[in-house]
Amino acid sequence: MSLLQVIVLAIIQGLAELLPISSSAHVVVAEKLMGLDPSSPAMTLLLVMLHTGTMFAVIVYFWKQWRDTFFSSGQEFRRFAWLAILATVLTGIIGEGIAKIVEHTILKGVPHAQIEDAFGRLSIIAPALLAAGVLIIIAGLVENRTPESAESPEINTKQAGIIGAVQGLCLPFRGFSRSGATISAGMLAGARKARVEAFSFALAVVLTPPVVIREVLRLRRADRSGFAHAAFPSLLGMLFAFLAGLLALKWLSSWLERGRWYYFGIYCLFASVVVFVLHHHGY
Repeated sequence: MSLLQVIVLAIIQGLAELLPISSSAHVVVAEKLMGLDPSSPAMTLLLVMLHTGTMFAVIVYFWKQWRDTFFSSGQEFRRFAWLAILATVLTGIIGEGIAKIVEHTILKGVPHAQIEDAFGRLSIIAPALLAAGVLIIIAGLVENRTPESAESPEINTKQAGIIGAVQGLCLPFRGFSRSGATISAGMLAGARKARVEAFSFALAVVLTPPVVIREVLRLRRADRSGFAHAAFPSLLGMLFAFLAGLLALKWLSSWLERGRWYYFGIYCLFASVVVFVLHHHGY
């Protein structure tokens, strides 16, 4: 893997991660077109480090909004912490449960199967993109017909639980956009779009560190020398993903505020067709 390939993947990840179009699907397709193995420990480590770069972009972009809402007082922080813990626990239970089911069904027969072994399968990514696209379109159309006065100004316990559960559904499947699905689920549950956007990305910040630790340990178990070789490219990719992520966040917020959320769903449907075609041609 050359540094140029790392930079290209980082830009793709950074632009796509913070848009509801599944960055992982785009990165996996790009890796396959470059002749790389998306399921290898080094590549999954690179992917989570790219996620780390976009996590820092999220912190920089949303910090003022989080400070004025979730951290405005001790009471607000305790309320946010409870909702974030609830959502994250549901994410872990559901995500890990589905991962085990995939490992014992779709990956049955694969020696020492792990959910990461399915990350490069376009046969899974394509329908996941399709499902995400349908969910985003439905949420966008419903949102455009719902007056703002009917939306909940704050995330409540039920909405946080739904968002966390949907996030758990996304984790095992590349293509099922985490941000797209969670924001759409929150909107359909009646939450105000700006607040659910901020909450969804706050959950991403909570979720990223344990995922990074998991992939670092996975690579060290697989190849200790490979960890040293993968460290610098991964850190470089993290930097470029951070810069690209800031640009993507400005675009996302603009479209979300202008009632164009469903556009991203249409794009996911188109991307799903492209991935189906690539799978048919042997990628």
